[in-house]
Amino acid sequence: MITLGIILLVVGFLLKISILWAIGIILVVLGAILALLGAAGRAVFGRRHYW
Repeated sequence: MITLGIILLVVGFLLKISILWAIGIILVVLGAILALLGAAGRAVFGRRHYW
C-alpha cells in the first residue's frame, strides 16, 4: 500500500493531476499506520501482518 501510494504521488506530480496526488498521500499515510500497528504486534482487521 505504501508502494502504490508513492507511485501515485510521483505520477500525480509528473502529470499534474491533483486527485492522484491526494490519493497517494492517503495511501502512504494509511499504509504507514497499518505497518506500524502490525510491527507492534497488534492485530489489525484480524491480521497480524500487512505487507
